[in-house]
Amino acid sequence: MKAIILTAGVSRRLYPITETTPKCLLDIGGKTILERQLDSLKNQQINNITIVLGYYREKIMDFISTKFADLNIEYIINHHFFETNTAHSVYLCRNQLRIDDYILMNGDVLYPSKLLEQVIYNDHETVLAVDVKVCGREEVKVIEGANNRVVAIGKKLVPENCLGEFIGVAKFSKNFNRAFADSLEQLIDAGGKEDYFEAAIELILNRHHVYFTDVSRYPCLEIDFAEDLDYARKIAEQDKDNLF
Repeated sequence: MKAIILTAGVSRRLYPITETTPKCLLDIGGKTILERQLDSLKNQQINNITIVLGYYREKIMDFISTKFADLNIEYIINHHFFETNTAHSVYLCRNQLRIDDYILMNGDVLYPSKLLEQVIYNDHETVLAVDVKVCGREEVKVIEGANNRVVAIGKKLVPENCLGEFIGVAKFSKNFNRAFADSLEQLIDAGGKEDYFEAAIELILNRHHVYFTDVSRYPCLEIDFAEDLDYARKIAEQDKDNLF
């Protein structure tokens, strides 16, 4: 199993904090977000990692070369990071996706290593980490069907109908990835470069089973706004050993 981490974004909602630093290199309790993610992958013996870069890519590459020289890192550059979204970043990885199982994660998500372990060792081959909770409009939400199957995913779903938030950490089988890669091509060819990658998942849910695992027992947080960053730093300070 390999991994893909998406770190290309500009993070305008965190300006001025991210005007000189990419979001994945923000410090949370003495470690950057990316450092915590790479440590979690290493703990699960996942050493082959593709990182999609864009904004301040040189800083990210320098950081990794200093801290994680032992990992087998492949870089893919999203040169259009200002005007595209995560669908385009994953689209750039479509050839890699087609040939292996992958952990896919957004580069702005904080979570403890046990959450990643739960995703990896879930009985289902294709599974999304979902924080079961009441959601608002901003979150990427899922609707559940029978037997933990996901039947809808996206930001525009009616919150009252949703199970919870997809936190941006997933395990995808090679068989699913072939269909996912085709769906990404269809989405981008149709002009969806500003979409989130979940839109390509939504297009194939009726033909391919995608399941969820409830990770609400763990602290997990997507860093989008300054208040998210403040909250993450606060709880990381309160329990440095067990959180994130």
